[in-house]
Amino acid sequence: MRHLITGGSGFIGNLAARRLREHGDEVRVLDLWEDRSRPADIEFVNCSVLDRDGVRAAMRDVDVVHHNAALVAQTDAGRDYWNVNVEGTRIVCEEAARAGVRSLIHVSSTAAYGIPPSGPITATTPLRPVEPYGKSKRAGEEVAEAICTAADMTLITIRPRATLGGGRLGIFQILFEWISENRAVYVIGSGNIKFQFVHAHDLMDFYMLALKAGRSGTYNVGTDSFGTLRHDLEALIRYAGSTSKVRSLPTSATINTLRALHWLRVSPLVPWHYLTYHKECYFDVEPLLAMGWRPKYSNEAMLQESYDWYRQSAKLASAVTAKSPHRAPLKQGALWLLKMIS
Repeated sequence: MRHLITGGSGFIGNLAARRLREHGDEVRVLDLWEDRSRPADIEFVNCSVLDRDGVRAAMRDVDVVHHNAALVAQTDAGRDYWNVNVEGTRIVCEEAARAGVRSLIHVSSTAAYGIPPSGPITATTPLRPVEPYGKSKRAGEEVAEAICTAADMTLITIRPRATLGGGRLGIFQILFEWISENRAVYVIGSGNIKFQFVHAHDLMDFYMLALKAGRSGTYNVGTDSFGTLRHDLEALIRYAGSTSKVRSLPTSATINTLRALHWLRVSPLVPWHYLTYHKECYFDVEPLLAMGWRPKYSNEAMLQESYDWYRQSAKLASAVTAKSPHRAPLKQGALWLLKMIS
């Protein structure tokens, strides 16, 4: 089969491209920046999803489109969230339908749910996004569903939990750096909340399972083995041999402070972070397990692997020029001052 992956140089898109190549399929990636480590037999198209003519040309002879291109939460993109995550999705889906593409996989986000409810997030949990990023991802889902339904095109929507694994930087780089330097690690509230991640390879295993099944559906993907946020952070600190401590911050005061710092544009933490990270957040993955998916990584194991990669690749990480927010270091802004006194 022939595949087109939008956002194919990003953290998840890059993994999907390589996994499909390993299966012997033909792969073309479309992105605004080129991953120089990309295997030579994966075709690269330098193009924005907002360039309709370029997207149309990239659809040539494609069987399956994997729509990963998006402005993620930590880009703090404002109005551009809507341009890329909604209008870009519209262009990709319309051109896929025009080209007669058989299936489209759309990678969405937990942020489409908004403030996580108490208890597990299930297929019946209402979608009530509360900030610009989540609203754009929900609207993008609606656009994809309408176009794919009208075109009788299979649509597989995947909402992953925060994804970890070797090469993952972004917001997790701050956590790993502070632990490696024996700094305090802060949580909003007690941290005694159920909090779920997913390992990139487990995500890819389910991704390929859903692709093979070939049925339209929406899937929430997270590990089936996790504890509380405080427990998993303390386990990582012990594993790292660090003297860091997990410290609680008062909920209301911290959220208001982070809101002000965000407004002043001196903090890397955006509304999706500070409005939700004191709330338990985990998916009910029983429907995925019933399909035969078996995640290999617990929260503890994936945090440890990701931390090891960060430590072993510290010099590389500091010099990364990737334009993917999840694959590049993150400027800490005002958080650097907190780090210095921790």
